[in-house]
Amino acid sequence: QVQLVESGGGLVQPGGSLRLSCAASGVIFLIGRMGWYRQAPGKQRELVARIDSGGNTAYADSVKGRFTISRDNAKNTVYLQMNSLKPEDTAVYSCYADSRSQYWGQGTQVTVSS
Repeated sequence: QVQLVESGGGLVQPGGSLRLSCAASGVIFLIGRMGWYRQAPGKQRELVARIDSGGNTAYADSVKGRFTISRDNAKNTVYLQMNSLKPEDTAVYSCYADSRSQYWGQGTQVTVSS
């Protein structure tokens, strides 16, 4: 079993920044890819960014150049640095980890509004 705990969401003005964190615990040595999805009200869930155990990353086109995903394997934590935030980035952001199964965090709300 893997447990994921997210933190760092909140309310920010357009153009601002937030950093999300996702700390993994439990049977972590089997974790490979980790990443973030988001879901806004009335919209489908969208893969925002992912990173594999070797540090290779991928991003949704909508966040390229603004968001950066990183991973600290010593701390079993993945981060999502979000810069130049836009109102359309408003969503619940959820962290996931691929191991023998796929595990999910509880989600954290990000609201971009003036």
